[in-house]
Amino acid sequence: MSQGMPLAVLLQVPSALAELSSLSREKRWLPGLRGKTESKHTASKTMTKTTTCIYHFLVLNWYIFLYSYIPHIGKDNEKLKEFHDGGRSKYLTLLNLLLQAVFFGVACLDDVLKKIRGRKDIKFITSFRDLLFTTLAFPVSTFVFLVFWSLFYYDRSLVYPKGLDDFFPAWVNHAMHTSIFPFSLMEAILRPHHYPPKKLGLSLLGACNLVYIVSILWRYSQTGSWVYPVFASLNTLGIIIFFSASYILSAGIYLLGEKINHWKWGTTVKPWMKKK
Repeated sequence: MSQGMPLAVLLQVPSALAELSSLSREKRWLPGLRGKTESKHTASKTMTKTTTCIYHFLVLNWYIFLYSYIPHIGKDNEKLKEFHDGGRSKYLTLLNLLLQAVFFGVACLDDVLKKIRGRKDIKFITSFRDLLFTTLAFPVSTFVFLVFWSLFYYDRSLVYPKGLDDFFPAWVNHAMHTSIFPFSLMEAILRPHHYPPKKLGLSLLGACNLVYIVSILWRYSQTGSWVYPVFASLNTLGIIIFFSASYILSAGIYLLGEKINHWKWGTTVKPWMKKK
């Protein structure tokens, strides 16, 4: 029994050496695999950034085109005199096109400067981009989309009289009131946005709502006509309720955007609030 033990051990030596040789080869092979995986991840990340940059550039030019083209439709036609009176600041739809153009312009600038100067040197632009999107660009575009189509299918004369179809093709209507939502939703999905504290975000949104409401009331006091026909069908209490419900809806959209951002990207904080 004692003489058989050394022989059994000797017989196991070749297999143990083979295992050690195999482990050694695996150790040499794993760094190469890890390097290839990291390389693929970096390439994928670069491709995503490039795609996002192209997306921002294309959407920016689309909004610039719309904001420049739409106000000139039927400008010399007497039937559209009321539509053109008051300029581009009269309708929330046109203000939203300008807002989206400004946001995607800032997003393009952020993309380009990150490639040229790096992330650390443009924190202010990145923070402004996120603040603009979270408190205005996403809530306003979604609000216009929801309210317009809700009123349109309830009674289109309240917001978009049928006579406008003779001047504004269907694609223009959808460009102003439909595509604005998927563009904003795509932006929320393509990249994370750092949301400000709820109190600050909702306060900024509320202030912008108030400014537009005051402009509507001021225009009515000066001209005697409402920007949108829906207000002419409401009494004073109805108008107050409408404006209040509009802010509640806007605040709900803001919170929805925050939820979408958290669902897609997890919890994010403002860049300058991160611990160093």
